[in-house]
Amino acid sequence: MGRYLIRRLLISVVTLLAISFIIYAVLFLAPGDPLGELAANPNVSPEVRQRIRESYGLDDPLYIQYFKWAKAYFIDLDWGTSFVSRVPVMDYVLPRVWTSLKIGGTAFIIGILIAVPIGVFSALKQYSLFDNVATTFAFIGFSVPTFFSGLLLILLFSVKLGWLPFIYNSNPGSWQVAIKQSIMPVIVLALFTSAQLTRYVRSSMLETINQDYVRTARAKGLKESAVVVAHAMRNAMIPVITIIALQVPGLVGGAVITEQVFLIPGAGSALISAIKAKDIPVVMAITFGVAILVVIFNVLADIIYAFLDPRIKLK
Repeated sequence: MGRYLIRRLLISVVTLLAISFIIYAVLFLAPGDPLGELAANPNVSPEVRQRIRESYGLDDPLYIQYFKWAKAYFIDLDWGTSFVSRVPVMDYVLPRVWTSLKIGGTAFIIGILIAVPIGVFSALKQYSLFDNVATTFAFIGFSVPTFFSGLLLILLFSVKLGWLPFIYNSNPGSWQVAIKQSIMPVIVLALFTSAQLTRYVRSSMLETINQDYVRTARAKGLKESAVVVAHAMRNAMIPVITIIALQVPGLVGGAVITEQVFLIPGAGSALISAIKAKDIPVVMAITFGVAILVVIFNVLADIIYAFLDPRIKLK
């Protein structure tokens, strides 16, 4: 286990360095001036504009800018200053990440709690009425885009009934308002997540329940609940954990479309705005942060595999 973790750590460091350079190079070569409106403002003299560019190091070659950013990010733990808002990136991004985590994390947990039991029971009752209804729900939920389902909820609960606010307020004033304004985006994301995971859980369970070790467990006289939970589900969850591990980092990056529909000031909307404005420090902070979490959760998923299936050895 120790050698495996060291080897994966070294590979992960190299991978992250390559990812960071590629992202930075793409942003550097993208058209547009990082100073945005300031660069086109006629009231700003060329001398002032040049001093601002020099203070941000925007006239330096690509590799020099990258090394400056990498040193600040990895060694100084400084994410830089936003080119647009002129505030520290950490102060700008972290509150939005927290907002995305509250909405997306709640929806993700609810989606898992819905998908796992429905997927397992659907596989155990294959081709039954419950299985047909669950499969239909999964395909509809996965096929309907979140912006469409979000607009439907807004038309129903906000416009027609007037029960829920359709604009998210980062300062709600009370926990009742905070819960009410979170209901619709949580429902939209939870339904999409549960519909997606239900298909994987059902498919994985169908492959597992026909394995020899499951039939052997039944032949030994074990209770059906013990066979399903301790033997079938334990191995069926391995591919599902892979999907979950890849989706968790996306919670930090925010649900871009859903945040746009409900005007949620989360990380996803911040990322879209930063890309449009070519705000390199903000884009790097969010995208590279997500990349770090993807690598970390992939390693965690491999470790969980070994606990779920003793046949898997980490060497």
